[in-house]
Amino acid sequence: MTQPPRSSAPPTAGSALPAPSAAVPAQPGALPQPAVAAPPAVPPQGGRAASGPSSAPEPPSRRTAFVEGAERLRAAATTEPGRLRVIGAVLALLVVAFGAVTAWQSGERAAAADDVLHGSQPLSSGAASIYRSLADANTTVSSGFLAGGQETPETRDRYEKDISRAAAGLVKAAAKSEPDSAAAASIAKLNRLLPEYKGLIERARVYNRQGYPVGGAYLRYANEKMQQEMLPAAEDLYTKENQRLAADYGDATPYPWAAVALGVLALGGLGWAQHREYRRTNRVLNQGLVAATTATTVVLLWLLVGHTVARAGLHGSEEHGIRSLNVLHSAQIAALKARGNENLGLVARGAETVTVDGTVYDTYYRGFDQEMTVLNGSLKRAGSLADDPAGAQPVTAATRNMAEWKKRHANAHREDDSGDYQQALAMVIGAKGTTGECFDGVDENLNRAIGHEQAEFERAARDGRDAMTGLPAGAVALGVLGAAGAVLGIGRRLSEYR
Repeated sequence: MTQPPRSSAPPTAGSALPAPSAAVPAQPGALPQPAVAAPPAVPPQGGRAASGPSSAPEPPSRRTAFVEGAERLRAAATTEPGRLRVIGAVLALLVVAFGAVTAWQSGERAAAADDVLHGSQPLSSGAASIYRSLADANTTVSSGFLAGGQETPETRDRYEKDISRAAAGLVKAAAKSEPDSAAAASIAKLNRLLPEYKGLIERARVYNRQGYPVGGAYLRYANEKMQQEMLPAAEDLYTKENQRLAADYGDATPYPWAAVALGVLALGGLGWAQHREYRRTNRVLNQGLVAATTATTVVLLWLLVGHTVARAGLHGSEEHGIRSLNVLHSAQIAALKARGNENLGLVARGAETVTVDGTVYDTYYRGFDQEMTVLNGSLKRAGSLADDPAGAQPVTAATRNMAEWKKRHANAHREDDSGDYQQALAMVIGAKGTTGECFDGVDENLNRAIGHEQAEFERAARDGRDAMTGLPAGAVALGVLGAAGAVLGIGRRLSEYR
C-alpha cells in the first residue's frame, strides 16, 4: 500500500475536504442524506424540564401609547423645530387659559355686582319697608282710637295703605326667597299673623265705636301680637336679607388673583420666547408673538383697572349707602315704635305697668323712653355717616324734631299724671303744637334722608357693576386672538426649516 506523506499541505480553497475518519464511506451511486435533528427530550410525567437555554426566544414586551408618545416628544424636542412646536403649544395654552379664567372670574363678579344692585339690596330695602309698614299701621290705628269712636278717613286710609304695602312686600319677598330657608319661614309666619292682627283691629274698632272699654283691650292685645310676634319676624326677615346682601358683596369684591397670576405668567412666557428668538436669529420683532403679547397685555390691564374701579364703586356703595340706609331704617323704626307707645300709653290709661328694680313704671311710657334713646343714637350715627350736605340736612332736621318731640311728650305726660287726660290727649293728637306734629317731622325727614342714600347707593353700585361690562366677552376674544398670534408667530419661524 502506498502511504500518504505525513507533511502534506493543508487543502487550498476549492479543494475537497477529507471525510472524517470515523465516517462510513459512501456507497457508489448513493445520494447523500441530510442530517436529521434529534427530537427534543420530553420530560417525564410530573417532572421538570431539563435546565438550559430555551429553544424559542421570548417575545419583546409591548410599550404603551403614552410611553411611545413621550419618546416621540422627547426625540422631537431634541431638534429645533420640535422645540419650537412645544414652545408654540405652551404659549397658546397659557394665553387661552388666561382668557378663560379672566372671563370666568370677571363674569362671576359682574353677576354678583348685578345681584347687589337689582337683587339683594332691593330685597333688603323691601324687608325694611315691610317692617316700617307694619309698625306704622300699628301706630296709626292707635292714633285713630285716641280720636274717639269715629276715626278720621285719613287715619283709616293710612292704616289700609300700610297693610296693603306690607302684604305686597311679603308677596315679592316670597317670590325671591329660597324654599325652606329661614327667610321663607319668616315670610310664612307673617302671612299667617297678618290676618289675625287685622281681625283683632276690626273687633277693637267695633267695640270702640259702641263705646265699650273692651275695645281698648283688643287694641292692646293686637299691639302685643304686633310687638312680640310680627315685628320680630319682620326684623328677622330684614336680618336675613342683609346677610344675603353681605354675601353678594363678598362675591363681587374679591381680587381675581388666579387670572392675574396667569396673565403675568403668559406675558413672561411670551417675553422669553421673543428674547430666545432674538438671540438665535437677531430678529427684533416677531409679528405673531407681538400681537399675542399686545392682546394679553390689554386683557391684563383691562382686568386690573376694571376690577379696581369696580371694587371702589362697590365699597363706596356699601360704605356711604348701605351703612347709612341701615342706620336710617333703625331710626325710622324706633320713631314709629316710640309713637305707638306714646299713643297706647293714653289708650291704656295706666292699666299696663312694669316693675324695674323695685320701681313701677307705665309699660308704654317706659317703652317710649327706650325707643327715643335708640332714635337719638341712630340719628347721631346717621349724621356721622352723611358725606354731603344733601344727606346731612334732613338728619339734622330730624334731630331737631326729635328734641322738640321729647319736650312736648314730657308736658303731655305731666298733664296725664295730674289727671287732665283731655289736655294730655290734645297735646298728643291735636292739630298744632302736638307730639304728632313732631313725629311727622321726624318721619318725613328720615324718608328724605333714606331717599338720598338710596340714590347714592344705586349710583355707586351701578358704577362698580359697569366697570366690568364687556370684560368676560373681551377676555375670551382677545385670548383666542393672542393664542392665534402665538401659533402663527412660531409657525413662521418653523417655515424656515422646511
